[in-house]
Amino acid sequence: MATKGFVIYLLAGFSVAILSVFFVQNFKNGDFEPKLYQSSNLLQRPVGSEDKVWPELEFSWRIVLATVIGFLGSACGTVGGVGGGGIFVPMLTLLLGFDTKSAAAISKCMIMGASASSVWYNLRVPHPCREAPILDYDLALLFQPMLMLGITVGVSLSVVFPYWLITVLIIILFMGTSSRSFFKAIEMWKEETVLKKSMKEVPVNSRGELVIDTIYEPLVPKEEKTALEIFKFNLNLKRILVLFIVWFVFLLLQVFKASEFLNIHNDLVACTPLYWVLNLIQFPAALAVFGYECVKLYKESKKRRLEGNRESICEADIQWTATNLIFCALCGILGGTVGGLLGSGGGFILGPLLLEIGVIPQVASATATFVMMFSSSLSVVEFYLLKRFPIPYALYLMSVSIVAGFWGQCFIRKLIAILKRASIIVFILSGVIFASALTMGVIGIEKSIRMIHNHEFMGFLDFCSSQ
Repeated sequence: MATKGFVIYLLAGFSVAILSVFFVQNFKNGDFEPKLYQSSNLLQRPVGSEDKVWPELEFSWRIVLATVIGFLGSACGTVGGVGGGGIFVPMLTLLLGFDTKSAAAISKCMIMGASASSVWYNLRVPHPCREAPILDYDLALLFQPMLMLGITVGVSLSVVFPYWLITVLIIILFMGTSSRSFFKAIEMWKEETVLKKSMKEVPVNSRGELVIDTIYEPLVPKEEKTALEIFKFNLNLKRILVLFIVWFVFLLLQVFKASEFLNIHNDLVACTPLYWVLNLIQFPAALAVFGYECVKLYKESKKRRLEGNRESICEADIQWTATNLIFCALCGILGGTVGGLLGSGGGFILGPLLLEIGVIPQVASATATFVMMFSSSLSVVEFYLLKRFPIPYALYLMSVSIVAGFWGQCFIRKLIAILKRASIIVFILSGVIFASALTMGVIGIEKSIRMIHNHEFMGFLDFCSSQ
């Protein structure tokens, strides 16, 4: 019921925000003209397009402060499974002085570095509850194609949506997901408190196993896996290869669309047949992987239900019916679209979504970070080909994020082992999203007010002329 209410909140908020654009752009000289749109305005471009602003990489208090913020943002972002792009972009623009587009590009580099080191750490960690990899490859294969498909759609729409509308959508989305995650964390904290009280009344041995008499150990001791055995168990090369193929197909299409050869020869013009062919090819590639995984989950789930086995086939605590699979597909596309539209890469959607469908926090964090590694690396390659970021700055901040991602996972896992509270991950997730809502919301509101004072265009742009 709570999930349905949250979805209704997002749909209602987004609908009102988008429809309000028609109200805003129908004001002319203080008078309201009752028209759906003005065709002449739709073809206008916004005033004051941003130029590249790349400050020099030199030692100063700004770079020291940016290093600290980047380190903490990467550590907390990877633990929560959201990346931290909502913190990095304001830091790069306000503190270091980058233009918005370059800041977004460097932010993707930082997210890629942090998520890669986080995945490397998680591959060496056993599942906290059962004999299964801590990375849920079934969920990764289910959501990754839809997220990447949605991200490409969202990036295309981002040049059409007015800046102030994107700011409103950021506030609606981030405040909703952060509050929902916060209440879920409180519920988990209460459940963990009850569980810890009950565990005090039952004796356990050195491995945390329940025993009747603490004097005696089990006759057959549980075999402990070495670090290499855990790594091999968590590493599923066949599934990773499928994910890499999907990533590579999307990369080739994006590179082909953005290639200098096509731009020079004017072969690829927006809304031409070649343009639509390149965009539509992405759908079969994504739907093929998603459909295969849907059929697999549906058949296994149906087989277990008929056998009376209630055990979940993956970490999600739901029945994989056709309705639930369609819902996950829509959430994946919507999450990717919103992520591409807002420049967040989809992590702010996937992390809370995995928790919502019953995935435990440790696996939700590891799986969301794993999927985010693919989406962020795709963006980094695109930005590199477009020469959208200075390499020295990107390498330095990415190095900081790599160390932070590994350290953050190590620190939080040890803290969870000591306190026996996995809800810490959900609290961190909620805090990162809320901090991103504040920083990006404040910057967006300030820039929108400046655009109003400069009488810049505040409505939708034409899709074909804006690509």
